[in-house]
Amino acid sequence: MDQPTIINPEVDTYLIQGCMRCPYGATERCKVIPWRAVLEELRQLLLESGLVEEVKWGVPCYTRNGKNVVIVAAFKSYAALSFFKGSLLEDKHQVLEKAGQAGRSWKFTEVEEVWEQKELIKDYIQEAIGIEDSGEKIVFEKVPEPIPEELLDAFAEDETLERAFFKLTLGRQRAYIIHFSQAKQSQTRKSRITKLADQIKLGIGLHDHYKKQ
Repeated sequence: MDQPTIINPEVDTYLIQGCMRCPYGATERCKVIPWRAVLEELRQLLLESGLVEEVKWGVPCYTRNGKNVVIVAAFKSYAALSFFKGSLLEDKHQVLEKAGQAGRSWKFTEVEEVWEQKELIKDYIQEAIGIEDSGEKIVFEKVPEPIPEELLDAFAEDETLERAFFKLTLGRQRAYIIHFSQAKQSQTRKSRITKLADQIKLGIGLHDHYKKQ
């Protein structure tokens, strides 16, 4: 039996004044306003599916037994219906666009598109619900990042730095490697490594200081 639909009044507020995460909230410059009609139509289809309506990250999110299934949001030039496990959808009609490894988005620029494709949208939503109910998981592809030569040289000169680096989580290691490798000049890569060596030794990730602000 489908779980009962739960309507969240915060979504009404979102449709009226936006997510309020920028200065344009509740003004005509809010990016939600031009796409209100599209978002309202998508919302109705999602509510009819039996998903629970919540607000996450400031936008409407639709869940099944506490698991995220679909999210809707407004962007500058379109509104989107995004599936968290979209990569598992069959997508026979090739309407989805890749959004990260797992996600897939269906973009709309006219409310008529939603009306015309109503039954197809409902089919995709039901397929997404079926995938969530099945317990099928996304297998994320691990993409190894080559360690730049300058960092290997720094390890050879400073074993403490090397030990500290490999104690970091894989995500933090990858962030540093990408940051160092993005510099086109070898000297710039060396400078970045020198500047961040103490931070690495303290076990701090590249972006951790942003989280502390």
